[in-house]
Amino acid sequence: MPSTEAIAAIIREIAQTEIVPRFRMLARDDIREKGPGDFVTTADLEAERQLTRRLVDALPGSAVLGEEAAAQDRTLFDLLTGDVPVWVIDPVDGTGNFARGQPGFAVIVARVQHAEVRAGWIYDPLADVTVTAEAGAGAWSKGVRLAVARGVAGKDMIGAAYGRTATGSRAGKALAESGRVGAVRNLGCSGLEYVELALGRAQFSLHSRSLPWDHAAGMLITREAGGLAGFLDGAPYDPRIATRPVLAAADQTAWDIVRDIAG
Repeated sequence: MPSTEAIAAIIREIAQTEIVPRFRMLARDDIREKGPGDFVTTADLEAERQLTRRLVDALPGSAVLGEEAAAQDRTLFDLLTGDVPVWVIDPVDGTGNFARGQPGFAVIVARVQHAEVRAGWIYDPLADVTVTAEAGAGAWSKGVRLAVARGVAGKDMIGAAYGRTATGSRAGKALAESGRVGAVRNLGCSGLEYVELALGRAQFSLHSRSLPWDHAAGMLITREAGGLAGFLDGAPYDPRIATRPVLAAADQTAWDIVRDIAG
């Protein structure tokens, strides 16, 4: 099994050669919509192509579930039920920001086997920061073991919230107006929101869908940094399920507040 450092180096190299040089340099025909408001760029496609080749080379016999490939072939989700290791790739998480020339994007990779997330990587190309985790071995960045910021009072907590509450109101608005949290700060990039949580800069991240390329790595990283992460209803996270709300939180207090408002 390749080391987390070796995979991190591959991710960084490809991001710096295929993504960063295209930032704020995209031509009109470098951007298209897969669906309403759902963009893909040349950077997404080239980064995923390179990551697919390099990661399979690093772990012969493995398979790849990439966001852009899955958009063309939904049967690729079936890889998550098999026995071989599967690399789950979001080549540019936060494509909307990237396409608009705004900061706020990341590369996310997870390694899944037997429907369990075994390792995860989130790379912020502009800050040149990588956060990694292996199951049972902690979350790390720049050689430092990470720990979420536990014990933050509700009125001081900040985090991200997308989608709608059980009553139909917007989750971000409901949390912001509840008076029970400090602020809602949506970055438009789930990867960076998980990084903020792991680095102790945020206390919660709520998302209405659980697509594995957006959340598999972040779920593991949060848990390995000492936080809680799973489906909003309390069930353990399962990367094979793409349509249920997921929540990551620094501690039980943060989890209970967000779930009480959104659930």
